[in-house]
Amino acid sequence: MNKSQRITLYFLVLIASAAWIVLSAEPNAAGTATTRAPQAGFSAPDFTLQTTSGETYTLSDLKGNAVLVNLWATWCPPCRAEMPAMQKLYEEYKDQGFVVLAVNSTVQDNPLEIPPFLEEFGITFPVLLDHTGDVTRAYQVRSLPSTYFINRLGIITEVVIGGPMSEALLRTRIEEALK
Repeated sequence: MNKSQRITLYFLVLIASAAWIVLSAEPNAAGTATTRAPQAGFSAPDFTLQTTSGETYTLSDLKGNAVLVNLWATWCPPCRAEMPAMQKLYEEYKDQGFVVLAVNSTVQDNPLEIPPFLEEFGITFPVLLDHTGDVTRAYQVRSLPSTYFINRLGIITEVVIGGPMSEALLRTRIEEALK
């Protein structure tokens, strides 16, 4: 292989590599590369959802509070296992500015199962319904439960994918978010 053939070969490999990089990027609906999942140190994606009783909550309206956003479903065993600890710690810390927003991934759940679930566990914190899956997509949820601890400034301090979370882990993360 002479020098001009090697240069041509290297040039073709370079073009093929560049084409592979461009073509392998996962586009979103807007045609641009996908954004990163919400993570610690970044602002929490805002959302507005309704509770089972029709009350509306907007995450950004809760700035000044420490917020735990938990995405869950009634059929999810780890979700069921961690709910009692979340309820207990909500009762313990709510007077210090701690809010739990339990976002039911309603597109993956049976809405008729939610009221008996809440009654079974004595849930008193807001349970929001994600009928369209917009919040699930915004938070790029791939596994339930997915939990986001958000400080008083609206910044995510911790992300916990999967579960169940222990009471000790919850307490530590809540106290960090309350600072």
